[in-house]
Amino acid sequence: MYTADTIAAIASGAGRAGVGIVRVSGPKVEHIAQQLTGVALSPRQARYVPFVDADKQTIDEGLAIRFVGPHSYTGEDVLELQGHGGPIVLDMVLSRVLACGARPARPGEFTERAFLNDKMDLAQAEAVADLIDASSQTAAKAAMRSLDGEFSASVNAISDELMNLRAWLEAALDFSEEEIDFLSDPALSQRMEQLIKDFDSLFARASQGSRLTEGLTVVIAGVANVGKSSLLNALSGTDRAIVTDIAGTTRDVLHEHIVLDGIPLHLIDTAGIRLTDDVVEQQGIQRAQQAVSMADHVLVLVDATNPVLPDLSALNDVAIPTTVVINKMDRLTAGVTVDDIALRTHTQAKTALCISAKRGDGLNELKQHLIKIAGRDQAVEGVFSARRRHLDALTRSQEATHAALTRLRTAQLPELAAEELRLAREALDEVTGRFDTEDLLGKVFSQFCIGK
Repeated sequence: MYTADTIAAIASGAGRAGVGIVRVSGPKVEHIAQQLTGVALSPRQARYVPFVDADKQTIDEGLAIRFVGPHSYTGEDVLELQGHGGPIVLDMVLSRVLACGARPARPGEFTERAFLNDKMDLAQAEAVADLIDASSQTAAKAAMRSLDGEFSASVNAISDELMNLRAWLEAALDFSEEEIDFLSDPALSQRMEQLIKDFDSLFARASQGSRLTEGLTVVIAGVANVGKSSLLNALSGTDRAIVTDIAGTTRDVLHEHIVLDGIPLHLIDTAGIRLTDDVVEQQGIQRAQQAVSMADHVLVLVDATNPVLPDLSALNDVAIPTTVVINKMDRLTAGVTVDDIALRTHTQAKTALCISAKRGDGLNELKQHLIKIAGRDQAVEGVFSARRRHLDALTRSQEATHAALTRLRTAQLPELAAEELRLAREALDEVTGRFDTEDLLGKVFSQFCIGK
C-alpha cells in the first residue's frame, strides 16, 4: 500500500453550482473529519452535518462521507464533503481542511494514488481523464470501456502470451542438444501468427479510440482567395474567420473545433500560400506551412474558376495525406468540367471533392469524407479510448513480435527471437504501467484536473 501525506482539493467544477465537493485523501482523514464536523463519521454512510471553523462557527452545512482504505477511490482513507457550490464557500471549507493538516493536491494526484495503490492500472487512470474530457457520447462510451478494464484486459492477454512464448523459446534453447527440435514445432509458429492477428485487432480498436479521444487535425491549405476561411466557417457553422474578396485577408492560423459523428476534428484555416513582399503575410505563410507539416490530413483547396495548387514543395519530405477539394463550383461557366480542372492543375481532380462553401453544395459529402479518413469504421466493435502513446507502444511491440517471428521462420539467430519477445512485452506493458518510468507517470497525471 502506497502511503503519503494527506491531500485535499475542490473536486467539483469551477463557478457557481447547486452542489460543490471538497475531497480529502490520506492518513489524517479521520482527524480532519472530527475537527470539521465535530462528530465521528461511520464509514460509507452519508451524514448531514455542519462544517465548522476553528471557533466552531458554521462555514457551511451538507453531507460528509468517510471511506476507509483500501475500500475507496484512492485506496486510502477518503473524506468527501458535499456542500453548497459557491466558490467562496468552497474555498472556506478547503482552507479549513488545509488548516487541519492537509495540503493542496496536485493535478491528478487522487487518481495517481489510486494507480500506485493498485486500484487501477495506467490505462484505466488515463481513461478517467478521457471520460471527463469526452466531447461526444461515443467518446464517453469508449472511455468507460477502458475504465472498466477492457483495453487493459486485451493488452494483458497479449502480454501474457508474449511471456509464455518467450518461456517456450528459452526452454528450447536450453535443451538445444536434445533430439527434439522445439523451435520447428508447428504449434510455435501458429501461436506466433495468432498473436500477430490479436495485435492487429487490438491496434484497430485502439486507433479508433485514439481518434475519439484526441481527434483529427485537419489543415485547410491553398493559394490566396480560394475560400479557405469560407470553408472553415461552413464546416463549423460559425463566422469564426473573416471573409473578403481581398487576397491575403487571413494572416495567421485560425483554429476551430467540431465533432462529426462522434469524431472530434481540429480544423485549422491558414494564410494563402503565394509569393508576396508583405512581411506580415510572409510570416503567416510560414505558419501555414508549419501547420501543414504537423497535420493529420490536409484539404488542398482549389478555386474552380482559377484552379491553381499551392506550392508545398518545401514539405515534400513530410508524408501528409491530402485531399483536393474544388471550391466555388457555383461560379463555373457552362461547359467547364472537372476534367478541364484536372488538366489545368495536373492533379487527379476527377477523384477530388467538388463543393461550394458559399452555397453549401457538397459539404455533406466532404463531412462524410472527413469521417472516413478519421477512421470511423462501424465494423470495429467495442472501441475503447486510447492515446497516441498507447499506439506508439503497441507499434513498437508489434514490430518486435514480427521480428521474432521472422527469425523463427528463417532460423536466423533464434536466440535473439526470445530477446525480441522480451522487448515486445516491455513495450506493451508501458500501456498499463506494468513497466513504467517516473517521467511517464509525471507526464500522464499532470494533464488531469485538480481534484481528480
